Amino acid sequence: MPKQVIEVLVEGGKATPGPPLGPALGPLGVNVAQVVKAINEATKEFEGMKVPVKVIVDVATRQFEIEVGLPPTSALILKELGIE
Repeated sequence: MPKQVIEVLVEGGKATPGPPLGPALGPLGVNVAQVVKAINEATKEFEGMKVPVKVIVDVATRQFEIEVGLPPTSALILKELGIE
């Protein structure tokens, strides 16, 4: 069966079921709360930074995978400098 890929930019450890995740995931039939929990667990080390995340959903089984990218270089530099 085909897989749907949802790409979002979330704040590390602080994803919520609201937009953009909830509206994108709801129609696919996955448990949005479980996806948010998995994203927050996977991105907690990037707290305070925007992190690119891919949610790959198998439409047939409603199973999902999370792929966390690296924060943009600018976010890493700002964190090192202590600037928000």
